[in-house]
Amino acid sequence: MPIELNQNKLPNALLVGVPTPDITDNENQESLKELERLVTTLGFSVIDTIFQRRASAAGAVPLGEGKIKEIAKLTGGSGKIKTGPQIKKNKAKQKAEQEDEEEISSANIEIDPAKKPQAIVFDCELTPSQISNLKSAFGVEVLDRTGVIVEIFSKHAKTRESRLQVEIARLKYLAPRIRESGASERQGSGAGARGAGETDIELDKRRIRDRIAELRREIESIQKEQGTRRKKRSEQPCVALVGYTNAGKSSLMRKLTGSEVLVEDKLFATLDTTVRPLYPETHPKILISDTVGFIRKLPHDLVVSFRSTLEEALNASLLLYVIDISDDSWRTHLEVTKSTLQGIGVLEDTACVHIFNKIDKVEDSVIQSVKLEYANSLFISTKNTTDVKTVYQFIQEFFEQEMTDESVFVPYQTMGAVGEIRENFRVINERYENEGTYFLLRGKKEYFQRLKERYQLKKE
Repeated sequence: MPIELNQNKLPNALLVGVPTPDITDNENQESLKELERLVTTLGFSVIDTIFQRRASAAGAVPLGEGKIKEIAKLTGGSGKIKTGPQIKKNKAKQKAEQEDEEEISSANIEIDPAKKPQAIVFDCELTPSQISNLKSAFGVEVLDRTGVIVEIFSKHAKTRESRLQVEIARLKYLAPRIRESGASERQGSGAGARGAGETDIELDKRRIRDRIAELRREIESIQKEQGTRRKKRSEQPCVALVGYTNAGKSSLMRKLTGSEVLVEDKLFATLDTTVRPLYPETHPKILISDTVGFIRKLPHDLVVSFRSTLEEALNASLLLYVIDISDDSWRTHLEVTKSTLQGIGVLEDTACVHIFNKIDKVEDSVIQSVKLEYANSLFISTKNTTDVKTVYQFIQEFFEQEMTDESVFVPYQTMGAVGEIRENFRVINERYENEGTYFLLRGKKEYFQRLKERYQLKKE
């Protein structure tokens, strides 16, 4: 990123929305509010938020001339785009624009350094030429929503696979923007020349394509190993925590499993799927997986890149939709989560339950109202131990619904049977006799069948 972030003084950012007629004022405000959190997570200080409703964000620039000049006054830019089609203007309009420019020039506008934005961030996806034109008009860095999300992912990726996935998405984002980065010289071809008649841009694009191909090979290798591990645990009951970013999935994961997973009050703090057993450990063992959070307008390339990471949700027997009830936009967040999961192939008939988190931050009247609409949901605060125990018991009881109780007798000379019993069954009671042990077990029917066939066991 061109702007260096300083811990002592954060760079200023001005947010710009360009809502089209199909976007309501409420949706626009929610989206800009979310963009503010994204930009803050990236390390900027947001000084202001403005928007201009337009019929379309297409064209040389997504804003009108007046709004361009208004923003340029804040940044100290010229307010003129570098390129673009020449618009025919009558003499009266040309004279009026000239007078405006002379008035601005003679006014000697002083910009407060403390309020001068170092970056203009648009709440939409900009084309490479639009970014270039806006930079020339404002004289500062210009980012779009996709660029901000890609940068956040780049900073928060921890594991080898997630770093590779983010790098692919970032390269795909940068590739079409290379041609706007500056001048291009054609390399000489022939003996002793560096290139083969390629321009600098063509050379850079080829390098990006080669790098993406290399990254994909590395990811395939990693995913083969993960597939092997996933196959080994495929028969174990698995719960996937899914939901909007910063809804509290990692906090719940930490409380349910006793693991030291990262918990931060930031967007996209978790990018790597973590799988841990439910703790205190149950028999059979139940696995809990924490997945990457979702967000509206999530770049398609990032969704595709993290498909393998989200496969834990594909293979889960139970989905827990974690929802931040204290966020006024939680309904939209739930809709985004469900549509994204459907997009990666999660079946609609997969068992699920809604868990409304952060009830400690809202009034009781809000909770009661939502309970009327979502009667079979859980309402919790991860800060409350009793609430976490309620989720634990719900998970345990959910998987025990399809289990049966049977008694089996295991002779002492039968090797390996007791170990498998303690791993795959819940032992309700056991009684030691002269020739062996009687067990009263709870488990799946297919597990009982496999146990009896493998060790030639009989019912009590």
